[in-house]
Amino acid sequence: MDNILRKAVWPIILIPAVYLALIWNRLPEKVALHFDLKGEPDRMGTRNELLITATLLIVMNAVVYLILTNIYRIDPKKYAAENKSRLYRIAFASSLFLSVVLCMIIYSSSHGNIKFSMSIMLAALGLFFAFIGNYLPNLKPNYFAGIRVPWTLENEDNWRKTHALAGKLWFGGGIFLAIICLFLKPTAAIVVFFSFMTLIVVIPILYSYVLYRNQKQLSKH
Repeated sequence: MDNILRKAVWPIILIPAVYLALIWNRLPEKVALHFDLKGEPDRMGTRNELLITATLLIVMNAVVYLILTNIYRIDPKKYAAENKSRLYRIAFASSLFLSVVLCMIIYSSSHGNIKFSMSIMLAALGLFFAFIGNYLPNLKPNYFAGIRVPWTLENEDNWRKTHALAGKLWFGGGIFLAIICLFLKPTAAIVVFFSFMTLIVVIPILYSYVLYRNQKQLSKH
C-alpha cells in the first residue's frame, strides 16, 4: 500500500501544474487572486501572478510531503521508525488535500464569477482532521507528530492514553465539522470550525496534564 502511495503522490502534487498549463491560453488577462469570507473575489491580478502563486504552493506541497516522510530519520525516540508507514499516509492525505485546494483556487481564479466556497473548504478540512484522528491512537512516541507536550513525551502510558482520546475527538470532531460547515454561512462556519478545533486540541493537552498530575501523586504514596 505504501509503495502505491509513494508512486501516486508525485502525479497528485503535479496535477495543479498540469491543470494550469491546460487552461493557460484560455485564462483572461485579469484573474481573481484573493477571495473574501463569502467566497467572492476581492482582488484581481495577472496570469503571471497566478502562475507564481501556484508554483509556490506546489513547491510547498512537495516540501511538506518530503519533511513528513523523512522526519522519523532524525527522531531520537526509539519507536520513531515504527511511525514511518503512518507518516507516509498522513503525508499523502496532506498532499492530496493541498492539490485539491490549489485546483479549486485555479478554477475559481479563472472564472471570476464563480464563488470560492469557504464552507466547502472548511468541510474538506474537517474530513482531513478526521483522517489524521484515525491514525493518532496508533502513533508511537516521537518529537514531531502528535500531541507533543512534556507529559506525553516523558511517559509512554501518558502518550498512549492521550492519543487514544485525541484520536476519538479528532475523528468525531472532523466528521461533525465536515457536516455542519456545509449548512452554515461562511462567517458562521469559520467561527464554529476554529472554536471546535481549539477544543479538540486543548482537551487532550489538559487530559495529558491531569494524567501527569495523577501519576505524580501516586508516585508519592
